[in-house]
Amino acid sequence: MTAEPLPESELDADSVHLLTIQEYAELGETEHGYTELVEGRLLMSPSPAFRHSRAMGRLFVQLTQQAPANLEVVQELDVDLGLAPVDEPGSSRRPDLMVVQRELGDRLTTEGGLVPASGVLLAVEIVSPSSKRTDHVYKRDDYADAGIPNYWIIDVDEPISLTACRLTEEFGYMDDQTATGVFRTETPFTVEVNLDRLV
Repeated sequence: MTAEPLPESELDADSVHLLTIQEYAELGETEHGYTELVEGRLLMSPSPAFRHSRAMGRLFVQLTQQAPANLEVVQELDVDLGLAPVDEPGSSRRPDLMVVQRELGDRLTTEGGLVPASGVLLAVEIVSPSSKRTDHVYKRDDYADAGIPNYWIIDVDEPISLTACRLTEEFGYMDDQTATGVFRTETPFTVEVNLDRLV
């Protein structure tokens, strides 16, 4: 059986409603997996596999134990990338982990809303088999364009590795270092991550 093609009017890009950040925020939580917003279009992502979720939890514990009192480590929150005016189709990503100022966390707890990219000091993505290109290319570009100063990409395939990207004014993200075993850095705070303990 052959499906009939859609009428041209239904294929017209102008007939597709692209969401603003406010409209996206008003959608609330989805039932399965989660969504991200890219230039007004919803992207569905599957729920993370056990290995990915375990690595995220263990990294959260390591970072939280070493974070100074003025910083907060949070998991899987929507970030308004701020790449478009509020009345135009927007973009929002949901990093696996991020580091923000505690006062921003307190304000969002009281007022709600998406995390503004301007308040994110570090975004972290843990690579899944279905997200390699997204994490290494698309999100890397999005986070750099949004001005997030630090981005870590963690690959939990052996050997477990962390690529730390630092934002530069002229070139976007530059790889600061790629580490296996133990990763140490001074930004956004002094921290040591034992990568082998993530899985």
